[in-house]
Amino acid sequence: MVKITDVARRAGVSPSTVSYALSGKRPISDATRRRVQAAVRELGYRTDDGGRSRSGARAKVLALAVPMRPGIHVPVVTQFAVSVVTAARARDHDVLLLTQGEGDEGIGRVTETGLADGVIVTDVQLQDPRLPLLRSCSLPSVLIGVPAEADGLTCVDLDFRAAGELCVDHLARLGHRTVALVGSPPEVYVRRTAFARRLVEGFTAAAGRHGLASAALPCGTGRDAARAVAERLLRDLPALTAVVVHNEPLVDPLIEAFEQLGMRVPGDLSLTAVCPAPVAAAARVPVTSVAVPAAELGARAVHLLIRKLSGAPVPGTTLLPPRLTERASTAPRGH
Repeated sequence: MVKITDVARRAGVSPSTVSYALSGKRPISDATRRRVQAAVRELGYRTDDGGRSRSGARAKVLALAVPMRPGIHVPVVTQFAVSVVTAARARDHDVLLLTQGEGDEGIGRVTETGLADGVIVTDVQLQDPRLPLLRSCSLPSVLIGVPAEADGLTCVDLDFRAAGELCVDHLARLGHRTVALVGSPPEVYVRRTAFARRLVEGFTAAAGRHGLASAALPCGTGRDAARAVAERLLRDLPALTAVVVHNEPLVDPLIEAFEQLGMRVPGDLSLTAVCPAPVAAAARVPVTSVAVPAAELGARAVHLLIRKLSGAPVPGTTLLPPRLTERASTAPRGH
């Protein structure tokens, strides 16, 4: 079976350009359109598989795009996948997992073969390379994440900018004047992953609003990385008394690293995190946190996609408000 990716390779363009050329939904140069049409003829490409789209029959399958890229924390990915599968099964749908790391070929294959009725997309980047295909193809989609330009898309996510602000607001109310953000691994920011970038924006904005001294650093995972970033922060910010962590596997190693450097949590250092609630509650010092509501996000994404499949109207972007739960890791400055 000839695929849209085969046509793209023959024509020397991307799968999304092939989709645009065939659908007419975006302007394509005459030369490019002719190359695409020639490739379609040469390969015998057909735009639907066995007439499913003509008959109106559905596969009763939702695709879930969870690219396994560097910096991805697999337990969090698993939480999202389980929540999507659970919600989909409650609506009599199965789930097809797409794990290709980059590009739009996986979504293109699902579109051209009719294997799924719609797709849920995760790990959204601010300028995500999958967006042109999602906008141009006939496959309904929902994004867990919000790109820089969300027009014409259906998105749902935690309001990560507000989450960063909420953590800093809490620390400022406790009297802390020097704060740091220990963020996701560097490659997450290099990809311009939307949730990570927005949390930094919220952290920085709130620190500026409160007049706090601040720094934001990416960090890998593991004890060595935690120790290195703790040492750097205490060297660069000797008055540091508060930290926000946006790196789930680093919560316990970072508490341990600061303690080894003579900073007790919360006596000398207050620590908050943006992470799943069970991780925060089970830390060596239970951590004040903003929960990442993976189960709710997955269920909402499925609900929105099922509504789109039924032809019902859906909002463009849904942002869940962050909620902060206080635990033992934060205290007034100098407590």
